[in-house]
Amino acid sequence: METGTGGGTNADDRPVPDGSRGGPSADRPDGGAEAEQGEHGAGAGQGVTSDDGGAPADGAADADARTDTELQPQTQAQAQPQPQPQPQAQADERKDRPAEVGSGWRGRHPVAARVVRHGATTLAVLLVLAALLLPNKAGHLTAPVFLRLPGEGIWVVAALLVLGPGRTGRARRLVPAIAGTALGLMVVLKLLDIGFNAIYKRPFDLVLDWILLDDGQSFLRDSMGPAGAIGVVIAVVVLVILLIVLMAWAAVRLNRVLAEHGAAAATGTLVLGTVWVVCAALGVRNTVVPVASGSSAEFLQDRVQQVHAGLRDKEEFARESADDDFADVPADRLLTGLRGKDVLFAFIESYGRSAVQDPEMGPQVSALLADGDRRLRAAGWSSRSAFLTSPTYGGGSWLAHSTFNSGLWIKNQQRYRNLTSGDRMTLTSAFRKTGAWRTVGIMPGITRSWPEGKFYGLDHVYDSRTMGYKGPKFSWTPVPDQYSLSAFERLEHGKPGRGPMMAEIILTSSHNPWAPIPRTLGWDEIGDGSVYDAVKEEGKDPEEVWKDPAQVRTEYRRSIEYSLTSLITYVEKYGDENTVLVFLGDHQPVSTVTEDKLGRDVPVTILARDPAVLDRVSGWGWHPGLKPGPDAPVWRMDAFRDRFLAAYGDRPGAATAATAR
Repeated sequence: METGTGGGTNADDRPVPDGSRGGPSADRPDGGAEAEQGEHGAGAGQGVTSDDGGAPADGAADADARTDTELQPQTQAQAQPQPQPQPQAQADERKDRPAEVGSGWRGRHPVAARVVRHGATTLAVLLVLAALLLPNKAGHLTAPVFLRLPGEGIWVVAALLVLGPGRTGRARRLVPAIAGTALGLMVVLKLLDIGFNAIYKRPFDLVLDWILLDDGQSFLRDSMGPAGAIGVVIAVVVLVILLIVLMAWAAVRLNRVLAEHGAAAATGTLVLGTVWVVCAALGVRNTVVPVASGSSAEFLQDRVQQVHAGLRDKEEFARESADDDFADVPADRLLTGLRGKDVLFAFIESYGRSAVQDPEMGPQVSALLADGDRRLRAAGWSSRSAFLTSPTYGGGSWLAHSTFNSGLWIKNQQRYRNLTSGDRMTLTSAFRKTGAWRTVGIMPGITRSWPEGKFYGLDHVYDSRTMGYKGPKFSWTPVPDQYSLSAFERLEHGKPGRGPMMAEIILTSSHNPWAPIPRTLGWDEIGDGSVYDAVKEEGKDPEEVWKDPAQVRTEYRRSIEYSLTSLITYVEKYGDENTVLVFLGDHQPVSTVTEDKLGRDVPVTILARDPAVLDRVSGWGWHPGLKPGPDAPVWRMDAFRDRFLAAYGDRPGAATAATAR
């Protein structure tokens, strides 16, 4: 380190003063040997002269002086003038001084910088609190829910304080970022739960429900078009990434604040932890919710249990599938009570208990059913109705179809895949097993290959591509219900000389979003469906309908009325003494329509002109007519297969076994 100016002596070439003069002192704050050496140079220089005989040394020595310095290092060292501040000392001094005005944005605008800094910290706190307190049901999104103490946040802060926030080390730097990322992922999962609870009345299943996201994207594409669907998907992905990044930033920001205010943070954490424990022990509540919140911990625990349950469900379902009372029944003893009949099973999309019992919608739908019942009875038809409890809600129609057909509770996609990859006898395949019926499927909602048709024992499946439809789509619905029934009559049921048939018919015009809705036409007007181009133009825009829940409920009701009218008028026109119709809903509509009332039940009705058909089910206690009353029997949907096969089969003891389920 250089001392003096110009050609001063380099300190590295001089011996270090002895300990009595240059050793560090415990009483001096600097304690540095280099600083001490500078002080010695200033004091000793007063008694030193230059070679010319008396002039004080001024630090601008010539070459001879430098030579003397080399020969007499100690004397020259004492002759050095007052040293300039050394670089390290200058750096320390600059470090201790406040930033000079104009040294940066913060220096030029200190007030604004403080506002931004405190605002960022406040935002980080709010983000973390909101994430920890966010419920996973839309109905729980109330102000009191967010005015609680999250125990998880208190314990995480305590853990960070133990780790030492702000210290060096990769682990201590990564812990807040990892914790924030995990918190962001938890928020995404909670938001998925909110959506699934609103539509399906259950949380998102981490093991089994990912395929439903693809189905949702298909629904968007059908409802909004490819461009709109892609836009929604991109927006969702961007929002998810932004949310995770924000939560990670919030955690890192709060960890930095903890590092700057460690003592205050420790005290605050201790106080809040004590308050949380006391509130939890005493059960203190903030209106309707506990002040001491542990909801996020409970949420994560539920998800872990859900994953374990999903992994165990495969083995449980295998045991249930192996238990089949009808697997070994000979073909000649199956469905003997229906031989020679045309048996039609028709599912009406989203036809739930709300359609017939909701105070707002029920009167209109009930009036339509009563009028249809009156006309059919006048033509010699009889009917019986009840309720079935669906395994799904708001969507997932295929789960209901497979439950009804298989006699097993198909509550998730894993069960559906396992069922359709096996050889379980379904209600429809039982008809094929007898060899007494031709079995067909009318599936207007299917737009691509459907290998499950073989599992269901269907000789032929007509989908939206093979029904000859030349008209437009009605939002999600590829083919209007009345056209589907008309195509069934043209392609199968109305063919001369045919034998008995069993048909599974899926009616889809009452599928969400319920706009636009086709109108009922004369059966001779339908043709190839081109007439529906003008009909669609008369319908409503689904985006406008969904801006108002009241309109959604109205259009839902109108869609159910359309589907029921199509089915009833088809039976009136094309049914005969050999026609047996079983029609039912697959599930309740979404909560926007049901307002979370009336559960998961769907109406089911058996309609026939031959009195012997209904005599077989007289012991079921179902209500007469097309509409079940409020106190009509309620079965689980998976009970129907066995009871139906027992009622119409020729197997001793089967009816008793089925009734016991």
